[in-house]
Amino acid sequence: MKNLNQGNVVNLSIPNIENSADDIHFISRVVDFLPKNALDKIKIIKKDGTKEKYNIKKVISAIKKSAARMLVEFSDKELDTICNFVNKSVLETNLQEIEIFKMHCIVENALEEVNPKVAKSYRNYRDYKIDFVKMLDKVYQESQKIMYIGDKENSNADSALVSTKRSLVFNQLNKELYKKFFLTTPELQAVRDGYIYIHDMSARRDTMNCCLFDVANVLKGGFEMGNLWYNEPKSLEVAFDVIGDIVMAAASQQYGGFTVPEVDKILAPYALKTYNEQYQKYIDMGVSEDIADYEAQKDVLKDFHDGFQGWEYKFNTVASSRGDYPFITMTMGLGTDKFAKMASKMMLEVRKVGQGKKENKKPVLFPKIVFLYDENLHGEGKELEDVFHAGVECSKKSMYPDWLSLTGEGYIASMYKKYKKVISPMGCRAFLSPWYEKGGMKPADKNDVPVFVGRFNIGAVSLHLPMIFAKAKQEGKDFYKVLDYYMEMIRGLHKRTYEYLGEMRASINPLGFCEGGFYGGNLGIHDKIKPILKSSTASFGITALNELQQLYNQKSLVEDGEFALEVMRYINEKITQYKEEDGNLYAIYGTPAERLCGLQVEQFRKKYGIIEKVSDRGYVSNSFHCHVSENIGPIEKQDLEGRFWELLNGGKIQYVKYPISYNTKAIETIIKRAMDKGFYEGVNLSLAYCDDCGHQELSMDVCPKCGSKNLTKIDRMNGYLSYSRVKGDTRLNSAKMEEIADRVSM
Repeated sequence: MKNLNQGNVVNLSIPNIENSADDIHFISRVVDFLPKNALDKIKIIKKDGTKEKYNIKKVISAIKKSAARMLVEFSDKELDTICNFVNKSVLETNLQEIEIFKMHCIVENALEEVNPKVAKSYRNYRDYKIDFVKMLDKVYQESQKIMYIGDKENSNADSALVSTKRSLVFNQLNKELYKKFFLTTPELQAVRDGYIYIHDMSARRDTMNCCLFDVANVLKGGFEMGNLWYNEPKSLEVAFDVIGDIVMAAASQQYGGFTVPEVDKILAPYALKTYNEQYQKYIDMGVSEDIADYEAQKDVLKDFHDGFQGWEYKFNTVASSRGDYPFITMTMGLGTDKFAKMASKMMLEVRKVGQGKKENKKPVLFPKIVFLYDENLHGEGKELEDVFHAGVECSKKSMYPDWLSLTGEGYIASMYKKYKKVISPMGCRAFLSPWYEKGGMKPADKNDVPVFVGRFNIGAVSLHLPMIFAKAKQEGKDFYKVLDYYMEMIRGLHKRTYEYLGEMRASINPLGFCEGGFYGGNLGIHDKIKPILKSSTASFGITALNELQQLYNQKSLVEDGEFALEVMRYINEKITQYKEEDGNLYAIYGTPAERLCGLQVEQFRKKYGIIEKVSDRGYVSNSFHCHVSENIGPIEKQDLEGRFWELLNGGKIQYVKYPISYNTKAIETIIKRAMDKGFYEGVNLSLAYCDDCGHQELSMDVCPKCGSKNLTKIDRMNGYLSYSRVKGDTRLNSAKMEEIADRVSM
């Protein structure tokens, strides 16, 4: 394993050399030469406080390992010299007990006399072990916080659970290993200072980030999971069960959002199988065709209801092996046949009604539902207009679905209008760049088509733009030169990540890489995944554009925004250049800062102090959004944020707060306006539920009906929903709670 901080190779597989015949003969010679009784009385105090007899064998073993790391073999004469030097120095201390760190110094001095190169190897390995002690001590301190206090870095993880605590402790260790063995010193410094932020350091050495998983391809013809063969489902009920298992198993082998695209179309064929079987059963019972049709459709509808309800139970109560509830997104709404339409409407109905005790139901968080809006299908008088209205009714009760325009303006809609290809969001907001079947990054010819389903992202690294601007100003440097430095740094990180992950074997995620869940994923379990990584994206994240504009001329994005636009255009030009030069699909991502929104303020204050409207609050603004405290209406917010829409095609969402209670017409109007503009739009309401009497309001801290404070509150975290209150507590960090309290326009 290569230590990139120190630049040396640490070989942890040195053969055992302590007990060879030559060693035993040599040791006996050295021991006979020295005052035996005096050495026998000396003890070494180990790092953990225990004591053991001084033993020259251990010195010989250690120096031979250090020599082997430098491809050096000591002669007997050199070993004589070293051991006599060490024994003599030990005796000269006149101590009966010697601390281990002093022994290390003695051995190092002895090696310096004989071979300085080996002395350096010994010193580096000793420092390496000291670093590990410090690292493990840090992990231990964090583990104690997790065990007794909990963790609110990820709102999808319930840190009260034993399984989650274990996962969080492991993640902390993995994060430290990533910093130790993957990052260069300048990268580590940039992370610690806060100029860049590497997302998911605990997982990115192991696997990939968010994805559009090709569930339909896995199901087709059957597949293997957990060394068992699954036949393709022959009914809708079984399809729901099997898809649920696939999602839980595959989502555990990655991090980030796990999206099942166009789930209505996936389920429709299995609904037809159930319908045909039930229809024939009723015909065989001697009923008329009309009654058989009616009863068979009723059975299918019940299976849809029970299936969607089962998913909601499973995805919100069964934690993955990572210790969190997987961030599962499902897109829907385009299916026009009878059963696809039935699937869409029942999915929305189940979410709208919610789960829980009778008279005390509330919506769940997963799966996140995204409505794929096609004006030609969902517009007034069109064949799926009723599905659109069902979506609006669901949004105003549960905030989901979010809405993705396929027929408005911009990149996402252009892919759909030209190729009929949907770019579903991965997780809450990430979008894939085009990858063409024949030409790769660019179409080979006019008949080449892009593919999106089955692809994924390998990770995101975010630029902290206000920090970078402040650094340039303080040091008297050109802002764009400093920005270039950190963009090149992220570029290097991404290139190494592609190379590193490419050496992984398909067995890390068999459903994805062997059973067709990923594009090209029909590898053998021992095959490297490098060929499949060609179509994956890597993200350059952007945070705090509003604060960047404030720092530049003391104006917010509402008041100005031109400098922020200039910076984003520059970043887009650089990313286009990087893509051409590296052959990698880099994407620009509007970062949904959860814990990061507070961390970045702390980092800024440490370097540059408290600046009004930049670092005077406990959080920074997410990506390109106007500040949440701005007193602007939904239409104005759409227009202001719309300026940045096509500059962040790797990840974005637009949302406004609807201070309009349950005014259906108003919600419809704002959604349709967003669809015309080509947005991915979220409906923001603050939902509150009394867990004692079941009373519901858009926002409350005390139930006006029974006086209880035992409430469940659901707020939009960023591009997704989370619990801002559960039984008097929250899964959200203090910075995010402060932001929620300040919200006017969001």
